[in-house]
Amino acid sequence: MIRTPTRDGVLEAARKIADILPMTPLLPVEIDGQSCWVKAESLQPIGAFKIRGAWHRLSSLSQEEREAGVVAVSSGNHAQGVAWAARRLGIKAAIVMPRDAPKVKLEATRALGAEIVLYERPGEDRDEVAAKLIEERGGILVHAFGDPWVIEGQGSAGVEVEAQLGRQPSRIVACCGGGGLAAGLALACPNSAIVPVEPEGWDMVGQAIAAGEIVEVGPNPPRTICDALQPTATKPINLSVLKDRSDPGVTVTEDEVRAAQRFAFDRMHLVVEPGGAAALAAALAGKVPLDEHTVIMVTGGNTDADSFARVITDR
Repeated sequence: MIRTPTRDGVLEAARKIADILPMTPLLPVEIDGQSCWVKAESLQPIGAFKIRGAWHRLSSLSQEEREAGVVAVSSGNHAQGVAWAARRLGIKAAIVMPRDAPKVKLEATRALGAEIVLYERPGEDRDEVAAKLIEERGGILVHAFGDPWVIEGQGSAGVEVEAQLGRQPSRIVACCGGGGLAAGLALACPNSAIVPVEPEGWDMVGQAIAAGEIVEVGPNPPRTICDALQPTATKPINLSVLKDRSDPGVTVTEDEVRAAQRFAFDRMHLVVEPGGAAALAAALAGKVPLDEHTVIMVTGGNTDADSFARVITDR
């Protein structure tokens, strides 16, 4: 039977994560005269929220499953989360990563002790590469967003937000790739509006919510600087959570994302990668309503120094 992610599972994940990690800061910010909040997940030990889902998933494995090892697919942040959790738990990990992933993410994943298996993007299907690897070697697939434990783990950020804010947010604006974080937050904060934010041309979650069914990316999708937000489609498990909890969401341009990176650096002293700045980009561009109980997720800070420097100096 396929396991369904639940709010109880999110609360369990939050308890487990609280045992090993401090809460990330909830920072006050003012945007166009409106006070709201930023959840700085870029300050996690691996520089991204993905450590949450990875820890909940891997720590839930049976001894037999741990001995078989894990396989994951990721452009870098989920890779580091799985590698970090695997090293701490003594589990071998193989990560399927695109050859064009940022160098900083490839190097960080390797430094955490994981084996990296490269694939070509575009050209190869990363899920097929992972499936072949598991067929040849065995192991447990830890999907970046379509795994119920991963979804619950990501939702633990919402449990923290509620504790820090003293109430559930009116609205949570979340960077969105495959929908794992958005789905987890929807479970964690049932009274909050959930707003997924995706790069232009890669809004597969937003389109799926609007259509009520899975939508695949077109044959020639645009290039995007948001390397962490490029799944070709969401999964049924994510859509089932989000379809009644979220509007279709919004998209942001690359210029809006760069402006958000500069804002985060200037106003909050945060280094934020493009994909991690998408939600903030939507807020700054006036694409989502804001109030004093709105929380904006800044989800990752893993960016190459040279590319970040170019963003910061290009005013």
